[in-house]
Amino acid sequence: MHIVFAASECVPFAKTGGLADVMGALPREVAKLGHQVTVYLPLYARVRPLLDEELKVAVRSITIPFETYNRFVEIVDGDIREGVQYYFVNCPELFDRTELYGTAAGDYPDNAERFGLFCRAVLEAAKVLGVPDVFHVHDWQASLIPVYLRTVYATDPMLRAAGTVLTIHNAAYQGKFPPSTTPQLLFPWEIFTMDKVEQFDHFNFLKGGVVFADLLTTVSKRYAEEIQTAEFGEQLEGVLLKRAADLRGILNGADYELWDPATDGYLAAHYTRQNLGGKRTCRADLLHAFGLEGVLETTPVIGIVSRMATMKGFDLVAEIAEELATRDLAIVALGTGEPVYEKFFREWAIKHPTKVAAQIRYDEVLAHKIEAGADMFLMPSRYEPSGLNQMYSLKYGTVPVVRATGGLDDTIEEWDAKKQTGTGFKFHGLEPADLLAAVDRALGAFQDEESWRILMRNGMARDHGWAGPAREYAAVYTEAARRRA
Repeated sequence: MHIVFAASECVPFAKTGGLADVMGALPREVAKLGHQVTVYLPLYARVRPLLDEELKVAVRSITIPFETYNRFVEIVDGDIREGVQYYFVNCPELFDRTELYGTAAGDYPDNAERFGLFCRAVLEAAKVLGVPDVFHVHDWQASLIPVYLRTVYATDPMLRAAGTVLTIHNAAYQGKFPPSTTPQLLFPWEIFTMDKVEQFDHFNFLKGGVVFADLLTTVSKRYAEEIQTAEFGEQLEGVLLKRAADLRGILNGADYELWDPATDGYLAAHYTRQNLGGKRTCRADLLHAFGLEGVLETTPVIGIVSRMATMKGFDLVAEIAEELATRDLAIVALGTGEPVYEKFFREWAIKHPTKVAAQIRYDEVLAHKIEAGADMFLMPSRYEPSGLNQMYSLKYGTVPVVRATGGLDDTIEEWDAKKQTGTGFKFHGLEPADLLAAVDRALGAFQDEESWRILMRNGMARDHGWAGPAREYAAVYTEAARRRA
């Protein structure tokens, strides 16, 4: 089959979050299964330096109509990389900007136009460069592709047989715009209804995709269940419940080409499940990088790499911070986010300089060093659709302590000291005491060095690579194509 992926970000070209990691790995794995794979992305300013100095144009000009004007785009050929053909939608007035979605002042006010154009450009480009069996679209930015296909392009003989799959990476981000978006993007007013794209008098991109796509997926089995509830559905739970039979939960994979302690170029030493010796060197290197050289070898090091936000559970951490500081542990934290939590980590580190160290920035090298050098990895998220860091932690023998939600619940099995089974520690509630109890269980287990090594190796033996998820997606593509056929 021919699969076209459409998304707003993809490593190594443009990244703000986990969507980019998925887009960097999944198309490559699908191509390994023998499918023809094409990826369409916007040509942002940050992408240009990664392409040839003289852009290779695949389609010179495509007219994208709007209500009172036209825009003209070209499709840039990004070459075939690891079996995947990349194309970029080039519309400088909309995409040649420093950031992807907005600035510190807020979202770009023309995001509906930007990503409406992107969706329509993908469809028009596909008619020239190859119509796929299935369009696999990701998040709200690409969600109008199935809407356009079943409305404006419903009678197009070239596109009418193409199936569509929408993956929801995070239901909290939906793309909500004024009702005037409907005529602006040349949709008939008939779709601006409660059972289609309208929600609380807004044109909702993601809702449109949910309604019109042939099949839906999300990034873990647990999250597929959660988004059908009021707690996690972000007011889309009703329409998701109606489409429950068409919704699949497929856990994201980890890219082991980048995240493997046996080959990771950022580490002070390499190690494997069979030979853990290098992890001690990585731990010493990590403590040096964070200025905590005085930490004893018998003291466990807890690592954090995260966006610092309430969603990630750092309100719970703040509540138990002083209690944690009474424990025999060290904490290293890396990330940026909401000012209140950046301030919390700075002040926590100042108050307990021999136990807590924080760097309020993102640094890829330090992220790898934390995964390798820490003894435990903390992810107390209030919700986590899939999560990747817990998978990296397992691979690196760094024991996860997580809240049992979304992909965290799917990937981490509670440690059972008697049976010597499990891969980490989980808590279920949303009280600070629940988190503290899980940390205390981990600290207690760390005291038994022999059992701890078994726990580490249990996690390192788990395979959360992309090969399995790619096969699951291939089955979804087959089903979507069959429905259209």
